[in-house]
Amino acid sequence: MGEPAPPEEPERVFCEPWQAHVFAFAMKLSQAGQFTWAEWGEHFGAHLKTAVATNRSADDHRPMPEVDSASYYDVWLDALESLLIQRGLASADDLGQLKEAWTKAYLHTPYGMPVEFRGRDRAHDSHTQGAGRD
Repeated sequence: MGEPAPPEEPERVFCEPWQAHVFAFAMKLSQAGQFTWAEWGEHFGAHLKTAVATNRSADDHRPMPEVDSASYYDVWLDALESLLIQRGLASADDLGQLKEAWTKAYLHTPYGMPVEFRGRDRAHDSHTQGAGRD
């Protein structure tokens, strides 16, 4: 008898951590009553169809992006952002500023280190600590 085969690696649902975060954020908003999961499904489905038509990524065998693909979660994020704006939970300007702050934090993080993002107010505070603020 040979050695037992090593256990199979579990199938990954998310290829990147940000995909899990944006998925969880949508779930938390739904659980908080900001929208039902059915409303989310309709909204996300409409965005998927638009993305497919725009990118011409559909074919006879795969009408939508693969679930674990980057494009699928790009659409997920786009749909979530539009729903946040539609529901008055955020403005396009708020989201733009958040993306800019996140990009800045990412670009100033040494390779291999976790990105520390504190948001607009905290990021500002960290640069002004020790400058005589109470």
